[in-house]
Amino acid sequence: MGTGSPRIARHRKIRRALAFLLSLIVIGPAAAQRGAGEPVDLALVLAVDASGSVDQVRFELQKQGYVAAFRHPRVAAAISSGPSQSIAVVMMQWTGPALQVIAVPWTKISDAASANAFADKIAAAPRGLFGGGTSISGAIDTGMALLFDNPYRATRRVIDISGDGSNNRGRLVNQARDEAVRAGVGINGLPILALEPELDRYYEQNVIGGPGAFVIAAKDFSTFGEAILKKLIAEIANRPPGLSAPHASVAAR
Repeated sequence: MGTGSPRIARHRKIRRALAFLLSLIVIGPAAAQRGAGEPVDLALVLAVDASGSVDQVRFELQKQGYVAAFRHPRVAAAISSGPSQSIAVVMMQWTGPALQVIAVPWTKISDAASANAFADKIAAAPRGLFGGGTSISGAIDTGMALLFDNPYRATRRVIDISGDGSNNRGRLVNQARDEAVRAGVGINGLPILALEPELDRYYEQNVIGGPGAFVIAAKDFSTFGEAILKKLIAEIANRPPGLSAPHASVAAR
């Protein structure tokens, strides 16, 4: 007992310290998100597929699509239509369950100049990942961490997932989706149908979630730019596209 008691006491102290750190990780960012920071209409995570099926040509087409979209005057107009006339955006690249990198950090966009500056940052960002599987669930989990630990106070929080394949690594994607939705986060999808022609149906059933969640599919990487422009405008203006739009569908979960 003489040697065991100090050991037990140390273990208890360690457990208390770990519990305290966990409370800072789980509760602290959420509290900061709710009560501090500059107000914005939308905090948006752009999650870009960098898995092995996306070769460098396809990856560059994705980048060019995002660059062109943020330079488009309709995106700036959509931003100016909100109450605070501003949004916050971060771009990350994703592949496997624990393979995600931030390509462009959190940035406030409030006009055409700041939208163009964000486009310039996307254009300059290198590819940080090459392969590692396709873990949409990992992308959602990382998106959640980013949303609840950022310097802005957002009215809405959305994760925008683009990719060319179904989840094949990590935990079940619908589990990650359901947890995000319960926390008040919306998930929209931009599936690229080049390799899996029914990927839009998979996204509808397993990936997107939240009120008004929607899918806009790109037939291939060459049409990605047109799809992301429509998607960004719909997300920013909080007006999901109608069912009549090409390759578009809306769902609420």
